Amino acid sequence: MARRRSAVKRSVQRDVRYQSPLIGRFVAHMMSSGKKSTAQRIIYTALDEIQQETNEDPLQFVERALDNVRPRLEVKSRRVGGATYQVPIEVSDERQIALALRWVIQYSRARKGVPMAKALAMELMDAYKNQGASVKKREDTFKMAQANRAFAHYRW
Repeated sequence: MARRRSAVKRSVQRDVRYQSPLIGRFVAHMMSSGKKSTAQRIIYTALDEIQQETNEDPLQFVERALDNVRPRLEVKSRRVGGATYQVPIEVSDERQIALALRWVIQYSRARKGVPMAKALAMELMDAYKNQGASVKKREDTFKMAQANRAFAHYRW
């Protein structure tokens, strides 16, 4: 966290095919070692697969799936007089989207023995149905915040 001034908010690049800032962020999160074309190919293949299986608009499908994964509360460590407390805080909209993207990609990569595009499509379909590992992660995060709501007065 910057001490002197807040960081400048960068503009989100839209993706090539759908001109969507959400898919642009998805590509940026998916990319590793600067291989943007590989990340785009994986995401577009997954979106094509979703469209074939569900006959729905893939953009709206992804938005609803990510909305099911977005956490509303999380815990942050706060040190008070030698003790560290897990303090529940509300999550900003930008961070909600970032966490949802991160979790979907993380649990897609964890599906072994499946091509990444197929694993991503499966994870998004599970998230759309409120199932899967990324939705479970959201629920676990919420339960942790609920269990520690006694320390909410330490919020800063």
